[in-house]
Parts: sequence; C-alpha cells; structure tokens
Amino acid sequence: MSKLTTSPATPRCYHCGEDCHEEVLHAHDKDFCCSGCQMVYEILNQNGMCDYYTISNNPGTSRRTKVREDKFAFLDDAKIADSLIHFKNDSQSHISFYVPQIHCSSCLWLLENLHRLEPGVLSSKVNFIKKEVDIVFDHQVFSLRKLAELMTSIGYEPYISFSDMGAKKTRIDSSKLYKLGVAGFCFANIMLMSFPEYLGIDAKEKNLLLVFRYANLFLSLPVFFYSASEFYISAWKSLKHRFLNIDAPIVLAVWVTFARSVYEVLTATGGGYFDSMSGIVFFMLAGRVLQDKTYQQLSFERDYTSYFPIAVTRIREQKQETATLPDIRLNDTLLIHSEELIPADGIITRGKALIDYSFVTGESLPVAKEMGEIVYAGGKQTGGNIEILVIKEVAQSYLTKLWNRNETPVTAPDDERSFVHLLSRYFTIILFTIAGSAAAWWYFHDPSKVWTSVTAVLIVACPCALLLSNTFTNANILRRLGRNHLYLRNAQVIEDMAEADCIVFDKTGTLTTGLYQDILYEGEPLQEKQVRAIGALAAQSTHPFSKAIAAWAGNHTGQKVSGFREIAGKGIEGIVDGDLVTLGSAAFVTKEPQESNDASVVYIAIEEEVWGRFKFRNHYRDDIPSLLQKLGKNYQLAVLSGDNAGEQAYLRKVLGYDAILLFNQQPMDKLEAIRTLQAQGKKVMMIGDGLNDAGALQQADIGIAVSESNNNFTPASDAILAAEQLPLLDRFIRLAKANKQVVLAAFVISVLYNLVGLFFAVSGVLSPMIAAILMPCSSISILFVTYGLSNYFGFRERLK
Repeated sequence: MSKLTTSPATPRCYHCGEDCHEEVLHAHDKDFCCSGCQMVYEILNQNGMCDYYTISNNPGTSRRTKVREDKFAFLDDAKIADSLIHFKNDSQSHISFYVPQIHCSSCLWLLENLHRLEPGVLSSKVNFIKKEVDIVFDHQVFSLRKLAELMTSIGYEPYISFSDMGAKKTRIDSSKLYKLGVAGFCFANIMLMSFPEYLGIDAKEKNLLLVFRYANLFLSLPVFFYSASEFYISAWKSLKHRFLNIDAPIVLAVWVTFARSVYEVLTATGGGYFDSMSGIVFFMLAGRVLQDKTYQQLSFERDYTSYFPIAVTRIREQKQETATLPDIRLNDTLLIHSEELIPADGIITRGKALIDYSFVTGESLPVAKEMGEIVYAGGKQTGGNIEILVIKEVAQSYLTKLWNRNETPVTAPDDERSFVHLLSRYFTIILFTIAGSAAAWWYFHDPSKVWTSVTAVLIVACPCALLLSNTFTNANILRRLGRNHLYLRNAQVIEDMAEADCIVFDKTGTLTTGLYQDILYEGEPLQEKQVRAIGALAAQSTHPFSKAIAAWAGNHTGQKVSGFREIAGKGIEGIVDGDLVTLGSAAFVTKEPQESNDASVVYIAIEEEVWGRFKFRNHYRDDIPSLLQKLGKNYQLAVLSGDNAGEQAYLRKVLGYDAILLFNQQPMDKLEAIRTLQAQGKKVMMIGDGLNDAGALQQADIGIAVSESNNNFTPASDAILAAEQLPLLDRFIRLAKANKQVVLAAFVISVLYNLVGLFFAVSGVLSPMIAAILMPCSSISILFVTYGLSNYFGFRERLK
C-alpha cells in the first residue's frame, strides 16, 4: 500500500514556489515549473521589476493552467465594457477588478506598478482587504481587453462575473464619521470653556462667565440636533415595534440633560451639563464607528450572479459571437470551453461533457454526459469544448430556481436578540424607580429639589456605560476575528455564535478541499515499468481521478500511448510499451458488478489481468479531525453532504455515534434538515461553501460561508471564514463566549461609578463639575477594561 507523497528533493519553481516534478525548465539560472511562470519572470525581468521577488519568497501564483487567447474577447463589446467601467471621459477610464490571487506585499507592489509594464495604464491602487485593484487607464491607446490580458499574463487574472455588470463602486456611508467629528469638536470646546466655571471665576468677570455659558449652549446645538440623531432614529424604530432597546433610555438622558442645561443657562442659575451630554454622544458614536469599520469592507449578500460568467460564446450561422447572459435566448447554441461554467440548461449537441456539479449539488465526482443528454446551469465543464442547445433561459434555469427557492427565514431583529438590550430594560426600570423614589422623598422634605434630583438621577445614571462596553468590546472582538480571517456581518453574530449548541458541516469543499488527493494503492506490488505505464495512460485523460493517478505515478508523460480509448463514466485503456493497460470501474476492468461503496475506487488491469485498485478519499483539511473531536464534546454535530456515503465509516469514527450523518442531500434536503434541528429547540450553526448550502446557511441561526482564496463567490451568510482558518473554529467560538463576560465586567465597573453619582444626585447636590469628572472617568475606564480583557481572551486563544 502506498500513498501520494512529494519528494523533498523536488526542485521548486522560482516564481510560484510549487514543485516542478518531472518537468523542470531552466532559464536565467533559475528553475520554473512551467513556461507560464518562466514567461512572467521574463516580463518582469525585461522591465526591471524583479524587486517583486525580493519583497517575499515565491510570491507568484502558478501559471500551469493556460488561459485561452480569446477568453476576454467579450470586453471588446462596448456595451459590456461600459457596464464594468465606473467612470469614463475623453482621456481615461476607471475600473475595479477583483483579483483573488492577491496574497502578499509582492502582489501589492507589482499591481501598483502596472504603469511600468504598460504606459497605457495611468495608475493603479490595491485594496488588499477586498482583493481589488482600482485602475485608471487611457482607453484611446489601451483597451479594457488588453488590460485584462496584461494582468492575466503576469499571473493576476481578474475575476469578472455577471454581478459586475452595472455594479457601480459602492461608497462607504460617511454620515457617522461627520456626526462623530461634529460631536468631538463641540465636546472638546465645551470642556475647554467649562473650566473657568469649574475652577471659579473672579467676581469682576461675571459677564465673561455668561459668555462662556451661552457659547456652550450654541456648541451643544449641533450635537443635540445632528450628532445624536443616530440614537433618535434607532430608538424611534424600536418603539414603533413596541420594543425598548438601549438607545431609548440614552435618548431620554440626552434630552433631560439638554433641557436642564438650557433651563439653567436661560435662568442664570448654572452652567448646565453640556459637557456631559456632548461627551455621551461622542463616546457612543466613536464605539459605533469603530464597530462598523470592522465589517464594512465585506459583502455578505451574494446571489448566483456572483458565480455566473459575464458573457459566453454563442454560435450563429457557423460564426462565433459574444453574448451576455441576459441576451441568451431559447434554442441558442452555446460553445462551452474547458473549465467554463454552463450558464443555462441545455442539451449537448456536440462533444462529450464531464460536468463538475460540486458547487451546486455537493457531489464531488464529475458526471459524464454524452450528446443528447441534458446539462444544467451551474455545472463546470472539465473536459474539452462542447456545444449545447439552450432549452431554458438563464432566468428559468435550474440554478436560478434553486437560488430563488431558498427562502430567507424571518428572524427577530437584532435589538430583540441581544442580551444588552434585554439588560437595558431592567436598567431602565431600576433607573425610573430610583428617580421616582428621589422625587417622592424631596416632595415631602423640600419640594424645590424635586426637579433637580430627578434630572440629576437621569443624567448621572445614563445607560451609556452599558452601550459603550458593548460597542467597544464588540468592535475589538470583530477586529481580532477579522485579523484571523473570520469576518462577521455584524456584532450580533458574536452573541449568536456563543449561544449555538448544534454545529452542522457541509463536507465537500468545507471539511475537505474537494480534491481527491489521498490515494491508496491496494494489490500486487507494481514494478517501476508498470508504474510508468499507468501514469502515462492516466495522463491522457482529464478526469480528476486520472489526473490524481498520473501525479501519483510521477507524471510520466514521455511514454508513448497508442490506441487510447476513453468511455465516459467507465474508464480508459490503451497500449503502453506493448502492454494493454486498463483503468476504470469494477464493471469495466473486472467485468463484475460494481459495489455501491466502490464509487471512489479505480481498478487496474495489465494485459487483462487485474493487479489491484486505487482507493480515493477526500483530502480533509489540516487538523479537521481533531477539531471535530473537540467540538463533539460540547456540541451536537452533523454532516450534510451532497456526496455519496463512501466516507461514512471514517466520519463516524471521527465524529462518534451521536453525530448526525446524512449523504446524497439535495439543497432542499439540507434546508429541511436545519429546520428539523431548529424544531427540536437547537440553536444551529451551519458551515458550508457552495450554492447547494445557500438555503441551509440562510435558514440556520448562524450561517458561516467558507471561502477558498481562489473563489470569489460565497453564498449569502452571517460570516465569511477563510478555508485555511476553519481548524480554529473552536477558538473563535470560545472568544465569542468571552465577549459577554467582558461586557458584563465593564458594566459592573460602570455601575460602581453610577452609585457614586447617584449618591450626589439623590442628595440633590450634583454639580456640573462632579458630573464632568464621573462621565469621562467612567467612559475611559470602560475603554481600558473592554480593550484589555478582550485582548487577554484573544491572546489566551492564541489568535492574532
């Protein structure tokens, strides 16, 4: 029994760092794995840009997969080009490309120096987080198609999808930043002009004191009417839904503080609490802006158009033309190239298809199709070119209906789910109880202090400390999770993750890489000559199993193969060095019926004598088995797979007998499985990657989409997780649980400050100076506590 391994002595490509195997190209005293990588090096070398390789080792991406010359011909269509370009005038055009290959500082350096490769490029700027390149080019001398081809030639092929048509560059909402800036300016100046009153002012300068008071009143107006509007809107929305969120008592505190301050200034009885009011608004806005900054760069709303190509090749009157997806009509003939997506349901009219439906159904094995058979939208052709006759337009295709059938469940608003808003209810009740008690006491002892004590209680006991602790803790947790490539839609997802008690995984593409890389040979020992013959035969086929066997055998492409024959769905055979070699299913090779669990097995026969078989198993991501075992101790686990049950025994061993394992699951089956778990009272976290998981991700209480670095599409979800970070899921959940502990700890500290302030407030002796001291001290201490504790828990979980 042997397993696919890589020899440590194998030369590594100078450009991309991949193993060169048997094909090693020597040029410029360097080794390259393919002519594509060599070509990129020569382009950079000719333009004096080899600093690209000094910034980081092997920064390039593999160029072994060749891109056909006319791939970007559709960009010559003015209609398509105009729909992609964000801005255009007589001399320049602006466009943004998504480039999934961006991964290091060398990529950033090269893409921002495109003008050195091509004078027609005026400038380029990389957004590393979004993996986007904003390019300005002179369309009079350099076309959009040439720009895409230039980027492809240096290893950074832009990903252009149907969803990009007409999509204008989104602008980040800067209204909160403006409100924060206004609040900060006014708060600082109000504090500055309040010091003379706090410290005492000479009796001769009483008129100057009056000037300061009215200046503070004037500066407080933008804060009250503009900056604080963020909280007015939120509170009004919650009240319309008959729910009291935390913004409601905060708005009340702001109003009472402002009203009392205005009264004191106009009646010349005091300077008011304008500094406290503006401080409340400033610190709370700062927390929300920091929280929003963490996830505003990402898009959590995706649909099938992000997966579809922008255009395809249509054949009319024996001529090829470019057609955008909306222009595809019934009975059109489409030419589908190798590795292209099928955009509409159709019947094969020419060629043999080998369709990869893994992203749609979860089935990891490509499906062989002959002429006259139906192929469905969403599948990827992995064989040669084929022609299909459209039988359903894009809007009516299987893929589109699959997406539209995924109903978005009705969930409670975030306000009604967060423990912070529920806690604020009790806080508000206690606050009004204290205020009412103080009013009753002073009504019978000194009625003149009723108004003073009630307003003082509402001012000093403002629940802003609870909101501050929540927003700043959430912001720091979101930032730390983002640095570890887990991006959450919003802060509420942190709480939802902490409350989950059932975790459901997709298998293909989530737990596994989707590639059959673990290969085991069982049978009679093979001699070196036989291994070379098997590898040479396997290299003639494009089937994933054949490619894997060829790699296992060492890619012996030099062997001569004659009489090669491939029967779709059965196997291949040919004569190698005079011997008949056959690879395929049990029925094809042994002439015996194939067992149900033999779907991932390839048999070998030489001169019609069976020698053994190759067994394939999905290659599970690193540390996934240990992750599942750790999670299984505290959570109900389930695996919903569109694949066959070939690995049921292995998963049962890893997950245990209490785990739920369901195979051959269609997308609607996964959706119903999630609903069944929720009906049992489970708080379900679903983790998937493909369109077949879209409905389940939306139905689950928490949906996390796993994203490979080379795939732009992720289904609509609550979070996006980089695939290589999936083994850290248990740490992410523990950090989410720590979030609540940090918020409560900060809230307890703020309560201590409130108790001190309430003593003065109930006594009717709360001065502006005491309020001015307590407010910033409380806010600053909360910042230190939330930042320190959230970082401590992050370090404890060994997260960046």
